[in-house]
Formats: sequence, structure tokens, C-alpha cells
Amino acid sequence: MKAVQFKQYGKPDVLQVYEVPDPIPDATDVLIEVKATTVNRLDIFQRNGSRPVNKLPFTPGLEAAGVVLKDSSGFHAGARVMTTHAQEAKGGGGYASKLAVPAHYLVRIPDGVTFEQAVAAGLAASTAWGGLFDLGHFKAGERALIWAGSSGVGSMAIQLAKYAGGWVVTTASNSAKASELRHLGADMVLNYHTDNIAQAIQNAHGVNLVIELVSTTLQTSIEACAQDGRIVLIGNLGGQQATIDTQLCRLKRVNIIGGGLLHTSTENEQRTLQLIAEHQITPIIAYVLPIDQAAKAHELLEAGEHTGKIVLVFP
Repeated sequence: MKAVQFKQYGKPDVLQVYEVPDPIPDATDVLIEVKATTVNRLDIFQRNGSRPVNKLPFTPGLEAAGVVLKDSSGFHAGARVMTTHAQEAKGGGGYASKLAVPAHYLVRIPDGVTFEQAVAAGLAASTAWGGLFDLGHFKAGERALIWAGSSGVGSMAIQLAKYAGGWVVTTASNSAKASELRHLGADMVLNYHTDNIAQAIQNAHGVNLVIELVSTTLQTSIEACAQDGRIVLIGNLGGQQATIDTQLCRLKRVNIIGGGLLHTSTENEQRTLQLIAEHQITPIIAYVLPIDQAAKAHELLEAGEHTGKIVLVFP
């Protein structure tokens, strides 16, 4: 099979296509032919060595969508499936053309949902669902601040929060992105370069939940919270360090929850794909590139000018 791997840490050009042995599934695995995967921030950190991997060469890719190659563990040959646990499969990560995936990590792709849509939702939607509902306990009538609305997680979280009956404020870097996020359903979009975000949100009565994807904005998130607000700390797009006013956090009784590398259950991932099939939510795809252009995909993600996900497809 073919796989995009890096044999040393470095810039995007260390990503190369190689011929590698096919994975050998065991009794609990399902062998799939991968049709699509995505590029995630962790892929970049692994490639450049800031998050070293256990062994080189390494095949990146956190999620994968494809076709079952032979009957196994309740899945029939030809079934269309998706996993957000590609790194735990035999054969490498999602940048590999075949994977042997533990059956309990697979969800079925409904009719009307493409492979590209499935992976573009994939881990982004799983993380958004986990942050909003599993950890954040968001419910109808509540108000949410979702940082980095143009990101994969941010764009899915906006739509899921609106579907759940909430009010959503998000952030963007320019007016074009702000327009896109309003189209997704955001009730308020603030420019993080020019707006006083905490003041604007407090003028709108504060928020009950913050999906914190930047981390260096944690103090602003605390200021934006209403009394007894919750902050789910998922990403650190801005860096790992933040200074906060503990007095304000204490007096507001703000609950800061560590989200980590967050997945919801496969049952909830299946529900998300069904929402896509029913046109209730839409995964945002910025680019679709062939797998042999993985290096270009990494460059695009590092540039950060797009909205939504970058998808890689196999021929």
C-alpha cells in the first residue's frame, strides 16, 4: 500500500509517499481502504518534532474515511465507514491507503454524506460535541463563546451549539471570515484584532460556556463569563501559557475544565454524521487535495488563512 510518512523531523517537504507493507488485521479489526483523511494541528507538531512520535518513520493522520474490504466484526465488505482513531489502527495514521481499525472505533457513513464530508466533520465534530455537551453540559437557552470560529472545531461547535438551541458568539480575524461565520449561524462575531471582546460580550449579558481553543485568551474568557460560567480548555492555538486574575475567577465561580485530546463516543459521532445527512449541520471544507500533496496541505494549515478543514483524498 501507499502511505505518506516522514522519516525525520522538519518542514513540510519531509512528507513523502512510500510503498509500505499492508496492515494485517486481527480478529477484532476491520480492514478498510482509505478514501479521505484530513490535516490537523497535531500532524504539524508531530512532523516538526515539537510533539515527538514514538518511532520513525511515522504516518500522520488522526481520522480516516473509507470502504470496508472484507466482512469483519459486523461490518460488510463495501460498507462506508469513518474513524477518528486512525492513529490507533494497524498500518499507521490516516495518511495510509489501508488501515486495520478496531471495530469499536468505526462509525457508518450515512447515505448522502461523502467521504470528504465525513472526515471534515470527523475529529473536529467529535471534539466540538465533547466540549459542548460531554464536558460543558451546554443546553438550550444558554449562551456560548466559541473562540477561533474559522477552525475545524470552531466551525462545527458553532453549528452544534445552534442546533442545540443556544446563542453563540465567536471570533474572527477579518470581515470575510466574520461573514462566513454568521452564515453558519453565529449570533455575534467579534474581530479579535480590534474589538474589546470581554466588554462586548458582557454588554450582551455574558456567556454560560466558553469553548477555549486559543489558551492565551483565558483571562478574556473568564471576563466574558456570566456568574457560574464554564470554560472548556481544548486547544492552545495561541500558545501554552496564560496569566489569569484568580480573584475574578473565584468571585464569578468560573469552572475551568481541561479538555485534552477530546473525543466523544462513537454513538455521538454517528449522530453527528446523521445530522449532516439531514442537512442540519454542514462540515466546512476549505481545500480538497490529493494525498501526494500532503506537504502543501501542511503549508496551507500553517498559513491559517482558510475556514474549515483541509481534506486529503486517495485516488
